[in-house]
Amino acid sequence: MHRAWFVAAVAFVTIIGAAAFASLPGLLIEPLHEEFDWSRGTIGFAVSVNLALYGLTAPFAAALMDRFGIRRVVALALLVISGGTVATLWMTASWQLVLFWGVLVGLGSGSMALAFAATVTNRWFTARRGLVTGILTAAGASGQLVFLPLLSWLVVHHGWRPAAVTVSLAALVVAPFVWLLLRDHPADVGLAPYGGTYAEKPAPAPGAARRAVTVLFKAARTGPFWLLAGTFAICGASTNGLVKTHFVPAAHDHGMPVTAAAGLLAVVGVFDVIGTIASGWFTDRFEARRLLAVYYALRGISLMFLPMLLAPSVHPPMVFFIIFYGLDWVATVPPTIALCREHYGEDSAIVFGWVLASHQVGAALVAFLGGLARDAFGSYDLVWYASGALCAMAALMAMVIRRRPAALTA
Repeated sequence: MHRAWFVAAVAFVTIIGAAAFASLPGLLIEPLHEEFDWSRGTIGFAVSVNLALYGLTAPFAAALMDRFGIRRVVALALLVISGGTVATLWMTASWQLVLFWGVLVGLGSGSMALAFAATVTNRWFTARRGLVTGILTAAGASGQLVFLPLLSWLVVHHGWRPAAVTVSLAALVVAPFVWLLLRDHPADVGLAPYGGTYAEKPAPAPGAARRAVTVLFKAARTGPFWLLAGTFAICGASTNGLVKTHFVPAAHDHGMPVTAAAGLLAVVGVFDVIGTIASGWFTDRFEARRLLAVYYALRGISLMFLPMLLAPSVHPPMVFFIIFYGLDWVATVPPTIALCREHYGEDSAIVFGWVLASHQVGAALVAFLGGLARDAFGSYDLVWYASGALCAMAALMAMVIRRRPAALTA
């Protein structure tokens, strides 16, 4: 077996361990509201800061990986996540939630973002890139699957603090594996990337922050960048910002137990693994922009039906929604990365970092606005319908992205 698959396996386990922090925000809204009497809008603001920094950090983290290496950046990020999460145990004011969970965990998780998966894939694989991208993207869903039922049980039976400690320990345990087992480049072990030819390891790229900004300005002069950023912003709004943050409290509003709602999100994680790996396989074989259009259209249709499906108990139509939505959860990632690679070549990981930043800004806005809408209207219905309409817009935007001529791609 080629060493690249071993590196991909280490990256997969790393993302699973780090994914624990992503499972917690939706479970914290009600406990923090009850204990500290903070409004859902205030808690949603802390989550939105976390999501925004998650995205805005990604392109700089990709550039830092070029400068200092993958394992150094990722190991440090895991330690920051662990420290920020455990610090919430002693908070007494809402600004501390914004600082610890929003800023520290946001910065750490941004360095563990999908730009990490894109960097590993670009360096270690020439063949099977779409499939590997799908597998690493699915790792986040697998982490959600592993931790969400446990965290929801801890929150219900023991409070939110033991759940926060569990998240902190998960990130802390993974850090040594990254440091000891991950390698930055195939040339470090005298190999060629999988399916490619041997190349010397490039010299560390100085000026990581400057390079990230330079790549942004260069990409921003092209139409595909804005279309990819726009569609991915809607992707973030309709997944992390909406469903991951607000599905559990929305289901609880209709009388569903928190553990049951969290269990449904875990099922989303199961089917997301299937859907994302399948999407990577499709991306190796079909036109990426058409795949994106189909994914966004189907997601929008499913979200339009959700307000009619929420009930005190889990029934077959809700199970169908969870399966259908789960298959589409982050299936958009492999074709989006493929389009970045097609249009931006060696800078594609950093460009994808900026596209991911738009994803998280969209998620942050909806995490905040969704909480405000719930406070103002007493229901999440308007947010579900608006998100469905945005997905229809994203499907149209995806079809507008032009194919790059093969000669330019090469």
